[in-house]
Amino acid sequence: MNSYVYAAVRTPFGRFNGGLAGIRPDDLGAAAISALLARTPGLDPAALGDIVWGNANGAGEDNRNVGRMAALLAGLPVGVPATTVNRLCGSSLDAVMAGSRTVETGDADLVLTGGVESMTRAPWVLPKPDRAFPAGDTAAVSTTLGWRLVNPRMPKEWTVSLGEANEQLQERFGISRARQDAFAARSHQLAHQAWEDGFYDDLVAPVDGTDLTRDEGIRPGSTPDQLAGLRPVFRDDGTITAGNASPLSDGASAVLLGSEAAADTLGSAPLARIAGRAAHALEPQSFGFAPVAAAEAALARAGIGWSDVGAVELNEAFAVQSLACVDAWKIDPEIVNRRGGAIALGHPLGASGGRLVGTLAAVLRESRERWGVAALCIGVGQALAVVLENPEAAR
Repeated sequence: MNSYVYAAVRTPFGRFNGGLAGIRPDDLGAAAISALLARTPGLDPAALGDIVWGNANGAGEDNRNVGRMAALLAGLPVGVPATTVNRLCGSSLDAVMAGSRTVETGDADLVLTGGVESMTRAPWVLPKPDRAFPAGDTAAVSTTLGWRLVNPRMPKEWTVSLGEANEQLQERFGISRARQDAFAARSHQLAHQAWEDGFYDDLVAPVDGTDLTRDEGIRPGSTPDQLAGLRPVFRDDGTITAGNASPLSDGASAVLLGSEAAADTLGSAPLARIAGRAAHALEPQSFGFAPVAAAEAALARAGIGWSDVGAVELNEAFAVQSLACVDAWKIDPEIVNRRGGAIALGHPLGASGGRLVGTLAAVLRESRERWGVAALCIGVGQALAVVLENPEAAR
């Protein structure tokens, strides 16, 4: 049995302390679910067999199974179950993969997937002391991004910052600052043009109570020369800046999956078929390069190769790791993120995988290409990839 993407929608992605900062993550998730229901009039919510939701932090208002909370807040019937999965940056792509397996095994005809992250509202946490009532001060730890409360048994080389890990990747592959800045400028320019072209109009729904209608991080006038003036963030002599890495972001995405028979139930044809899936892992500090093997394994499971692929949605966590992956795949860079990527659009950790799937399905339909790959790197050394087939091009 095959699984298909029937609908995809997301909120605009807001900047850290930006237009979505006042919205709780469970409400953000509910907004994405509500938008998907509104745009899928043939869907009876009670027909959903399960909800699989992604979230990376889960330490604050997104605690206690935020997928279930978002479903209830969106007004779904209480009889629709929900689970929340955490594979850090890959959480909502993991949700799509898990949901597609549920459909393919026949356990459900319709599964709602997606994810949410408010990096703005991720709390500070206080670890419990080893003994009661110690004297002295205790530091609060930010849960916004990266390692926290690290186990001292972890090797030091594994627990470097995400930025330092990618500076090491830059050294390994010799990817210049100029290439990174050019890649970042392209992301902003393509994302801006996509909005101007109306590409995202059917993929993005505003959140009630906010004025944000477009992704907040896009800088249309970005040029390589402008980005070249920014200072390195992680090393004094480094290449990674705030301009060639994805920003801290808030947002949510939702993707409806179903069986072939679900088309009759929904009264609409599928947007894409899930044709291949894969996960891969490396040493934690090498996470940026992990999508290379993940994508190749997903392609093998789909029975195709890179020569068949017409579009790639690769999450731009950092320009350097994106370029390392594109170079390793030996593909035409022009098929990658043709409607902008995370450097411009934003990267709310638990929501980005759903964005990739929805965007890729839309790009394949727009370009009439048959095959596409969605992939992303994940902190602590992992990556996920999914292959989509455009049913219209397969005929």
